[in-house]
Amino acid sequence: MSPRKPAKHVVREPVALYDAKTHLSSLVDRAAAGEEFVITKSGHPLARLMPLEQAPEKRVPGQGKGRWRVAKDFDSPLPDDILDAFEGR
Repeated sequence: MSPRKPAKHVVREPVALYDAKTHLSSLVDRAAAGEEFVITKSGHPLARLMPLEQAPEKRVPGQGKGRWRVAKDFDSPLPDDILDAFEGR
């Protein structure tokens, strides 16, 4: 079994809804930098503002070139027995 990474300690700072509306731009900047906030209304938590996970790198076309091939009969019609099975006959 591989060792688990220790959980990252996240401080979820409560922010009143009115303050969140007033300072939304700076809260979003801080969230993008790694902070997490809980938006509250009348002391009750309503939503969480947190950073997005890193997006995976974009796919680069052509990296699999030469690693596989498409059979010449790839798009030929299927045999009748297989078509019948798909169509529930």
